[in-house]
Parts: sequence; structure tokens; C-alpha cells
Amino acid sequence: MFRLILRAAGPPGPLSAGSARLLSGSAPELPAALVRSTFLDFFQQKHRHRLVPSSPVRPRADPSLLFVNAGMNQFKPLLLGTAHPRSEMASYRRVVNSQKCVRAGGKHNDLEDVGRDLNHHTFFEMLGTWSFGDYFKWGNVTVMDVSIMDCVPPPPPACLSHPQEEACLMAWSLLTEHYGIPADRLYVSYFCGDAASGLVADEETRQIWLDMGVPPGRLLPFGLKENFWEMGDSGPCGPCTEIHYDPRGRTGRRRSSSTEDSPDVVEIWNLVFMQYSRFIHTPGPRLVLRRILRRAVRFCAEVLQVPQGGLASLVPTVAHILGDVYPELHSEADRIMDVINENEAHFLSSLQQGSRLIYRTLNKMDYKDGVFPASVAWSLHRDLGFHTPQTILLVSIPLDLVDLMLEEKGVQVDRQELDRLMAENQKVESDSQAGVQSQVMLDVFSLAELQRHEVPHTDDGLKYQYRLEQGRYVLFCADGGQTVALEKYQSMMGSSLEDQDRLTCRSVSLSHQVHRLACMVKHTATHILNFALREVVSPSVQQRGSHVSADRLRFDFSVKGSLSVSQLQQVERCVSEVISANQIVHSQELPLQTARSITGLRMVDEVYPDPVRVVSVGVPVSELLDDQTDRNTSVELCCGTHLLQTGAVQDLVIVSERQLVKGISRIVAVTGQEATQAREAGQTLSQDVDSLTARLTGSAPSDIGSAQHLAKEVGVLSDAVDNTPIPQWQRRELQARLKALQRSSNTTVRKLETREAAARARALLEKNGVKDVQVDSVETDSLSIVMKTVNQLSDAAPHSHVMLFAHQRHSGKVLCACQVPKDSPFLSASDWAVAVCHHLGGSAGGSALVAKGTGSSSDITEVLRWAEEFARQKTQR
Repeated sequence: MFRLILRAAGPPGPLSAGSARLLSGSAPELPAALVRSTFLDFFQQKHRHRLVPSSPVRPRADPSLLFVNAGMNQFKPLLLGTAHPRSEMASYRRVVNSQKCVRAGGKHNDLEDVGRDLNHHTFFEMLGTWSFGDYFKWGNVTVMDVSIMDCVPPPPPACLSHPQEEACLMAWSLLTEHYGIPADRLYVSYFCGDAASGLVADEETRQIWLDMGVPPGRLLPFGLKENFWEMGDSGPCGPCTEIHYDPRGRTGRRRSSSTEDSPDVVEIWNLVFMQYSRFIHTPGPRLVLRRILRRAVRFCAEVLQVPQGGLASLVPTVAHILGDVYPELHSEADRIMDVINENEAHFLSSLQQGSRLIYRTLNKMDYKDGVFPASVAWSLHRDLGFHTPQTILLVSIPLDLVDLMLEEKGVQVDRQELDRLMAENQKVESDSQAGVQSQVMLDVFSLAELQRHEVPHTDDGLKYQYRLEQGRYVLFCADGGQTVALEKYQSMMGSSLEDQDRLTCRSVSLSHQVHRLACMVKHTATHILNFALREVVSPSVQQRGSHVSADRLRFDFSVKGSLSVSQLQQVERCVSEVISANQIVHSQELPLQTARSITGLRMVDEVYPDPVRVVSVGVPVSELLDDQTDRNTSVELCCGTHLLQTGAVQDLVIVSERQLVKGISRIVAVTGQEATQAREAGQTLSQDVDSLTARLTGSAPSDIGSAQHLAKEVGVLSDAVDNTPIPQWQRRELQARLKALQRSSNTTVRKLETREAAARARALLEKNGVKDVQVDSVETDSLSIVMKTVNQLSDAAPHSHVMLFAHQRHSGKVLCACQVPKDSPFLSASDWAVAVCHHLGGSAGGSALVAKGTGSSSDITEVLRWAEEFARQKTQR
């Protein structure tokens, strides 16, 4: 990669070969904006490339990537042949762009090198050009800060015999004539072949560079690692040729090693010629963005000593620098800062606990071997934050960060044992997903072969052929279908085999019709819900994801906080009004640009075909298009199947609403009969809460058993409210009421326990008087009452060593509690309780002043004697 030190004396302006070069012959210093604009203008104006915007860092509908890590990611549908033939992307030929990228995991992982050299970032831009006129030839360029990467050469003009010739000429021209980089500081590498893989050397590209005047001494051959590009473990791949820059200008010196071994020589351009495709099914990479944030948080807190919140304060600066190119940085700045601050707070809490555990472990270690226990590192990564309810918000520490923290202490993790733990965990995860079938997709070669045989695209228009007859849906059933091509897969290249076969649909089962109709109901309900959320909550609500099944729908959307009870009720009412009106669901195909002109049109962040299908509720698409109505209604781009009228939804109930992350909420809703059942269940639970409230607010229970029983009832009813599908607004109301009832019942139990403990303490004082060591038993099955009685006795006799037992005769279980004076020099409460309970075959714990535990015995008299004897031996020293 080529890192530019970017500074400028004045505003950016046009570059020329003469003005750009410095007298010293070194590369000029250019601001990032000028590097970017020069690149885009060069390919737009001189070579007829179409400028396309950067795709979001979170990939569109690509489960194999957590985030975009290369410029080619947004073009994967074209490279893999999965782009909709009517989509805008399918029309791409020559394209230029500046793509936001993140590399922090998987094959393209720069995270481990950040901070160790001058060439690696985790976030950067890839400036790229792409040609989709010939799938087998494309290329790639790299600069960092601006990090120019992944450039693709367009198809050659008629005068050129090789597509890669124009690619090489454009790369050389831009670098030397427009960026002003001296040619004598550039080295070129090419693929030398690999006999084991059956891959020949790219002599064609080598000859092109020689014909362009690159000296043989600066044209170097390398193998698979350096000069064979691959998209991943599977997919398109092929030889590449790279251009490297030597900032020291050692003219004529032959480089005999790869750039990885020469940190002073950096890659600035990479041209890739895809000639192969590999088919190996492997699980998708897990690539995690929070790892970057957590490293930054730790560095800011522990190294730079930056106050909490300092990291988020950099967001406006980033938005100012890059906001003109990526305008979403301005619109999302507040949410980005909220996410950073929230993650920072959670991770700092985990980091403090993790650091303490690391230091405690290091203090116990024998430093002879300098090997840190793998089990502790694994615990920090897998378990931290999930031990108790008090730490549930904490987050795990990534293993790479654990390694870094230990490296600073001169210690290494037991890597062999850690690998074993990781493999064991991976096996468990793999076993849990056993039976999940992978999806086989056609590659560009297979699709090209199908097109060569003039195999038409699948026609799915029949799915829209259904109608209403006397209130019932009649779905179209094909009585026959024809398979015109079957695909066979090989390890490297795909080959198609034409075949003829008849698929006969003699009947469609009733269950299939019911399932399809149920999904149509949920799909139309999702559109109405989307509309209602924007009406009730805010017009700025944006869809972030959705899923429709036969039994429920799921909808993710942007919102600052969780919805209130009132908002949930209003959303349901808005949806109910549309359903009750039994509005007609209209659909019409339109050119994409025409559809975008419709007021109130909702679109999600994905690539749409052209023309598109517009679905509107209650108002014909033509009226919306001609602006003949001022009605605000649901109108979206959608290729799915919908109801013809909204009345078939019957009812919609939101049974769950929660925040997934800061700024994103998820709604789960049911319709029809499931909605009716949810409302009925909510009504039943509401009546149960009313009944329990009346019993608790009536005459107070006179005994502790009745009070504990009522408290348990509150807990059981709370579980039912938490876990039963009922309206979410009602759940929130009932949860609030039950929380108040729980506090009230707990208070009643505590009062009765305190009253009972006081009575028992008085009785024991009357029986035994004040003694230095007081050991006795009480009749109760509550350890809390035993403890409270001990407290009461100790308050009355502050210099006494008090231990009380409660013997459960039916089970033999013994409850134990004790308290000692603050100035007791020879006997601590915890030592006393642990010794006694251990004698009883149980366990105990506590502090030096108070402790409690359990055990078992058939003879409580012997227990009392042993406990008192132990205390007297300690206190009489």
C-alpha cells in the first residue's frame, strides 16, 4: 500500500505532469481530496467511466461479510452473476468509485499490523475502476489515507489486442503523468505460475510491461502468495500484476523479495485478471467492527489517558473531512457518537475487570516460562460479562487484545492450549448447526455459458397470478414446467449440461396454499406497520431489516429509544384503521427513476431492478405518480406477493419491541387468529393482576407464610407476563404494576420477618441472658429470619458471639447464621460458620463480622455443643 503524507499550501487544483513533480524527483505531497478527485476525474473524463457512490460499510444482503473489506464487495452480484438482469448494476460497464472499507478479521485482516508499520489502517478508502464488459479481466489500485485499492480495467478499444494492455497503460499514465511519481522509482511484479496448482506464468502481462518500457530489472516474478488474487476461499480468482513504489529512489536496484519483506517499498496498484473460479464451501468469515473500537478505547484510556468520551468527540472532525464524499456521515453523526459512547462505557467496565484478572494471574505465575494460562485468556474472551445479573452489560475482551496486553508485560498465552479451546468451541458451534444446507449459487462462468446457449432468465411472473373469488384467494398452480439447463460443478471451472425434463405440478396441497397466504398476510401487514411507525413515531424512521414467516413478522427500524406504551398503542390503532377500511392493495411496474419521484416512497438500502414494482395501499400508483391525491399512504418498492385487500390481515398485535443496539429497535408482531389469541391472553393476565392487586392491597397478611406465598404468586405472574405473547403495550403496563406489587410484597415479608425475629430474640435473651458465647436454635424454615434474629441479639448484647441454627426435622437440613463483636481478636464470623458447616457436611461464607451457611444433621443438640466448644476454644486464648 502507498501511504501519502498529504499536505497542501493552497486549495486543490488541476494537476499536470510538469507541475506535480518535485525538483528532487520524489513523489509530490498531495492532500487526500486532490488524490481522490484526480483519480475520479481521470477515469470519468478521459476514459468514460461512470461514477457510482460508495456502498455502506455493512454489506447489502451478503451474509458472508460482516462489513465491506475491499472495493470489489459492492460488485459481487456482478462478479458472481447474481445481479438482477433489470437492476441498475446490471447495466454497469466502466465504473469508477471511492469505496469505504474496513479490514479487521478474516483473510483481509490489517488489524494486527496497525501501529506496527506505516502502511496499515483498519478503515480507509479504496479508489477503484471496474470493467464489466469482460468478466475475465479487471484490476486494482491502492493508496492509503486515501487508500487507493481495487481498480478494474475497462474493455479494450478496437486498436488494442489485449484487455490488460489498456489497464496497464491507464495505471502507468495516472501514476507517472498525473500524480507525478517518477517512473524510475516504480517496480512491477507479475505472476510466475505455480506448478502444483497447474497454473502457468502470466507471460502475456510481462511482455506488455516490457513493451511499455519497464526495465527487465524492475519487472519481478512472484508466486501465489504475492501475485495471485482471490476473492476468498471460493469464487473468482486469477493472476495479478502489481506496481510498487520505492520512496528512497535506489535507481536500478533489483528487488529480490516481496514487499512484505521490504517495508520501505510499498504496493500502490494491483491489476487483477480473473481467469479462474474456485468452488469450495466454507463458513462465512466473521470479521467484528467492535474489535477496532475496543482497541481504540483501550489505547485512549490506558496509553493516551484521554477522558471518557474523547473518542466520540472525533466524529465531527471525521465528518468534516469525509462528509462531502460520504454525506451519510453528516446525517448519522449523532447516532455514531451515541454508539461509540455506549460501547466505550461497557467495554471500559469489562476492561477494568479483565485487567485486574490478568494482573492477579500474573502475580501468581512462575515467570520461568513466561506462559499465560490459556483458560484465563479464554475466560476473558468468552465468559466476561455473563457470570451474574450484575455484570450482564459487560462485553468480552477480544483474544487479539488479550495478546496485546500480555505482550506489553513480556508474557505470551499458551497458544497450543488456546488453539485447543478454540477448536473445541468451534466444534460445538459446528455441531449445533449440523444439517444446515449451504446455498449453491451459479458463478460468472456458468452464467456466461447459459447466456451463450441463449437460456432465458427464470420467469417468476406466475407468482403474481392470483385472485379473489367470493372472499377466497385462488392461487395459480402451474400444471407443468420445463428445466432447460442443469448445472454440474467442478473444482475449478463450471460446465453446463443442457437437458430436457418435465416438472409436473399435479396438485398443490392445501397446507402449501395456506402457508403462502399466511406469508402474504404478514408481508402486507409489514408494509402497513412501516407506514404506521412513520406516522406515529417520526417521518425519519427508516427500515433496517425485516423477515416474514407464516406465523409472525419481524421489523427492524431506526429510532432513538424504545417506544412508549402510548406510541405502541397508537401504532396498533393506525394499523387497525387501515385493516378495518379493507383498502385495496395496488401494484404497478415503473421505471426506477419514475418511481423515485413518488412522494412518500419508501426504499431500503439495496440494489433494485429496473423497472421496479411499486406497491401502494389504498391509492392507485397512477394517482400517486400524477400527484392527484394528497393522501398519505403506504407506498414501497417491493417484488413480493401481497394481499389484494387489507381486510384479510384481520388484526395486528405487536407482541415484542426492544432495542437491538443503540438507535435500532425490533418489532415482532402477529396477525389474524394469533393476534386475537394474544389479546385474549393479555386480558386474562390483566384480570389476574387485578385480582392479586386486590388481595395485596386489602387486609395485610398476619403471618409470614401467607406473605411469602403472595410474594411467590407475584413472581409466578411476572414470569407469565414476561413470556406470554400479549400486546407489548399491555405487557409494559402489567410489568410496571407487578414491579410495584413485588416491592410491596417484599416489604411486607421483611416487616413480618423483622417482627418475628425481634420476638425470638427477646425470648432467647429471657431464656439465656447475656453471655460471651451464645449458641441456640430457633423454629423457622427461613434463613433470613435466622439472620435477622442473630442481628437482633447482637444489637441487644454487642459483646456476645452469637450463632443460631434452624433444624429442618423433615429433611435434616440445618440453617446457620452468626455474628461476632467488631473487636473480636481471635474469632471471625466467617471462620466460625465455615468450620461448623464443614463439620455438618455443608458450606458457608461471609465476612469477619457476619456469616451464614447450611449443612445437615439428625442431632441438633450435638451441633449446638460442637459450635459452642469451637467458639470457646478460640475466644479463651
